[in-house]
This record gives sequence, structure tokens and C-alpha cells, in this order.
Amino acid sequence: MIDKARSLWGADGTLRYVGEPQWLTNEFLQTLMVAFEAAGFQIYAVGGCVRDTILNRHVSDVDLSTDALPDDTVKIIESLKFRRDVWKAIPTGAEHGTITAVAPFGGGTYEITTFRTDAETDGRHATVAFSNNIEDDAMRRDFTINAFYADREGRVRDIVGGSVDLAARKVRFIGDPVKRIQEDYLRILRFFRFIATLGTYKNGIDQDGLAACAMLADGLKGISRERIGAEITRLIADFDAAPVIGAMEQSGVLLRILPGASVLTLARLIDLEEQYPLEGRMLPPSDIATRLASLGCEDVAERLRLSKVDAKKIKIVKHEAGTTTPPHELGYWYGYWPAVHCLLLRWASLLQPFDVSALEDIWMGADANFPLVAADLMPTYSGKALGDRLRQLEDAWLKSKFSATKAELLSLP
Repeated sequence: MIDKARSLWGADGTLRYVGEPQWLTNEFLQTLMVAFEAAGFQIYAVGGCVRDTILNRHVSDVDLSTDALPDDTVKIIESLKFRRDVWKAIPTGAEHGTITAVAPFGGGTYEITTFRTDAETDGRHATVAFSNNIEDDAMRRDFTINAFYADREGRVRDIVGGSVDLAARKVRFIGDPVKRIQEDYLRILRFFRFIATLGTYKNGIDQDGLAACAMLADGLKGISRERIGAEITRLIADFDAAPVIGAMEQSGVLLRILPGASVLTLARLIDLEEQYPLEGRMLPPSDIATRLASLGCEDVAERLRLSKVDAKKIKIVKHEAGTTTPPHELGYWYGYWPAVHCLLLRWASLLQPFDVSALEDIWMGADANFPLVAADLMPTYSGKALGDRLRQLEDAWLKSKFSATKAELLSLP
């Protein structure tokens, strides 16, 4: 924990204050929260925005929680004005208690959800009951580190004892892990994703949570492939996802969603990514599609409902990992970064070391332009014969490593 964050903790180790982050002190959010308080309601910033502020991470979304019912929330939002312009209330999930407040002049959007409890759930969808009790709302959340509530002055309420876990960067289910997972089986994957993004595997994984995930892994069969894909792609994009993917494999969770998958090649791939020689190397070389391809599941793109772009990339890197296509040709056919990804996966699969010299060949290929066009071969060749001759000469040019000139190519038999 950074020094600034330590000053926010009480003597008993409980998080007391979130400080004065920009997202909390901005005029629009303060106006919104003041309006709820003036109407006699409680309102708090909740979850990830509080957690990530303490961990000195970027906050992109601010979710709010209140004891106001959705109809009251709409009335409060629509009563607000800013420089003669009004706020808008969008019922994005009113049946579940969620209203989106849209501030004027590009002041941002805020999802505001009424305190609630899960009245009934089938492991995918929950029927909620509204509550005026913040404790009810906290107990229905997934992990202790996601259940911090901060008021507009930055004072934090930790109802489920998440402070100890946040300080240790430990991911722990609220209450009984089995019950939390049975409310939504996707929480199995969220458990592993948060472990990866917070780096908590270095301090050990919560054994009760891990055991519950292993026991209930079959429940993932009822979760849509899109939701599973969203979690897996976010997890595998982490700087060092291999240890967590390994825990998923050992617990049986990985094989439930990606039959035949294994972490071994991914671990080698990430090690090779780290050897890339340019400053800031982990931004370009790490690639979600290539990492997913390294897992070895034959139909990973279909199982995770990936985009056509990612599916095509997986097909390319998996194919080239099993070929001997030279680096300069990879660069010519695919461009620089896709060619790098092809080689990284090939090296990882074949236990080969990183070859820095190959990068120069890829650059050469990526910048190369075939010196012939169809008109150069006409009218001697036409139709299919023209296409075949162009491909033949292009192949000769590639074998020369781009050294053959136009005249030399045209003189070939």
C-alpha cells in the first residue's frame, strides 16, 4: 500500500477515508449526492471506485448506491439543473433498482442502484427485493474488497470486514463462498480475475473460495459464452496471468470452459513477452488472441464467443506456430506485430529462446513492397496463368529475402 493510502486507515486497521480523489470531488457528482441527502436519502459511491482509489489505480466508473427507490431516484435526478441545463434519468435497469444519471455538458454518467437483497436466484439471474438497509446491500455483493461505501466527504463504511483483505490484497467471498457462487456462477471466474489483477496469488489464494470454485465449477455450464468470454479475456490480459490460469487448471475450472486447455505454453509465452527488447515492451507484444491461442483449446474462439477479428488472429498464430515460415516472410504477409505474435507462440510451443535478430527480419518484411504488378507480365500472361506467374515470382522474391530486383524477376524462366 502506498504511503498516502496508509494515512487513510484507522488505528484498528479499518479503512476510514478514501481521501479526495478527483472523481469524488468533481462538481457534478457532488451536486448529485447533495441532492439525495437533501431529499432525506443515503447515497454512497460503492465498490471498485473506492477499492481502486486506495490501490492507486485508475478509476473509470463510479457506481452509486442509495436507499431511495427507483422512482425517487428519477425524480431527484430530473430536478437537477446545471447552468440552466437539466440532468437526465435513464431507467437502464429499473426493475433491478438501477437508474443512470446523465450530467449535462459532458459531466459524466453515474449508475445509481437502490439497496437490495437477492430474493431468489437460479445461479444466472436474481430476483431482487429493495431494502433501506445498507447492510443488506453489502451482504449480497461478491467479494469483501468490492463492498466499501464512501459518502460525499470521502468517509468509508466497511460493513463486511474488507479492510484486512484489501490491505493484504486478498480476494475473499463475503460470507459463505458456496452461497455467493450459487447466486451467480460467473463469480467463479470473477474470483480468479480479481486474483490476477490484484496479484494476490503471491500471498496465496483463499482456500475456502478456491475449494468452492472447484466444487461448483459445473455451474458454469449455465452461463452464457459471452459472459464467460468477457471474464476470461480480461483475466488473460493481465501482466502475469499464468499462475492464476494454472490455479484454474488445477481446480478443474479451466477444463469446464475450455476443454483440452493447459497453462504450460502460456507461461512460456509470457516469459518471452517480457524479453522483448523495446522500452514499454509489455504493451505491444502481449496480445489477448495469442495468449488464448497458447492455451491449446481447439475451438477457443467459439467457446468464448470472440469477435471475428480475434478468431482470425487465433487461427493465424496457431497455424504459423506449427510452420517454419521465416520471420521476414511473416512480416511481409501479416505486418510487424502479428508476425511477432506468431513467432512468440512458435518459440513458446517449441521451447525455443527469444531471437532478437528475427525482429529485424520482421521489420524488413513489413516494410517490403513486391516490385512487380500484373501489368508487368501482360500481355504474355493473362487470366489464371497471370495470377500463377505473379505468385511464382513473388515466391522467388521472398526466397531471395527481397534482394531480387524487378529486372531479375522478369528474367526468370
